[in-house]
Amino acid sequence: MKTIEQIIKQKPVYLNDWEDKFSLIADFVCIYITKAEYEAEQSPYPNEENWLKLKEEMKKALLEWDNINILFASYTQTHSICEGKAWVLLEKEGKLFEVNAEHCSCYGVEGQWEPKQVSLEELKHRLEKGDFGKDDSLNCFATELKRFLGL
Repeated sequence: MKTIEQIIKQKPVYLNDWEDKFSLIADFVCIYITKAEYEAEQSPYPNEENWLKLKEEMKKALLEWDNINILFASYTQTHSICEGKAWVLLEKEGKLFEVNAEHCSCYGVEGQWEPKQVSLEELKHRLEKGDFGKDDSLNCFATELKRFLGL
């Protein structure tokens, strides 16, 4: 298994419905703007005022989340039944934290950002002895997480 220092130095992994930290933040803070819309020079919407408002909200969120070091994140949602599950591994001050979020309605993961400290040994045990990240047809990520952790 890799050390925490080795894990932190790796390129972050985003799986399934998340492409990058931007999309993760947008979901957790409930700002419905894509990265392309945010970076656009002209409003992609007929309502330019709303676009400018969303851009400003996202700019603030990006600044607030700047010091959050996302290491590994997976989110899968099914629009047909409005259900979703997410798991995030992050680092802060040399310690690992995880966030678990899910929804079973037309809402998303907003308001569920509650990092809880987790150890590498705990993750290893859950991946190797349990069904963490693999026995869930909605959000499977065990294989990728094992590779990321060096298991």
